[in-house]
Amino acid sequence: MKVVFDTNVLVSALVFPGGRGEAALLQVVEERDQLFFSKPILDELLGVLARKFSRDKEELSRVALLLSELGVAVRPRQKLRVVKDEPDNRVLECALAGHVDAIVTGDQALLELREFHGVRIISLHEYLEADEA
Repeated sequence: MKVVFDTNVLVSALVFPGGRGEAALLQVVEERDQLFFSKPILDELLGVLARKFSRDKEELSRVALLLSELGVAVRPRQKLRVVKDEPDNRVLECALAGHVDAIVTGDQALLELREFHGVRIISLHEYLEADEA
């Protein structure tokens, strides 16, 4: 499955070992799913890691390298204004540009959409549950 993880899922995967975020990222590492990301998503991720988790430049560089090795970078061509929170719009843009199957998020505004232009919007729990089925 082709997926976009929102920033919170990625932060969870990188900061809280042994949790659901890490389990989701493991599916990408094991090549069961294909992760798509964009520069705005990467920039937000690195900003959150620096501000909220005091990660230094060297660690941020390693995260950027890891993501570029694990995932597929896309360049969205259109700007969307679907939900209030601008970073959430960047997630939608990435999903459309990558022609992905699903967005995995914990964001309530995105989850309320359930689907956007053929892209399913699912919780981390739903994503992990689907893999078990």
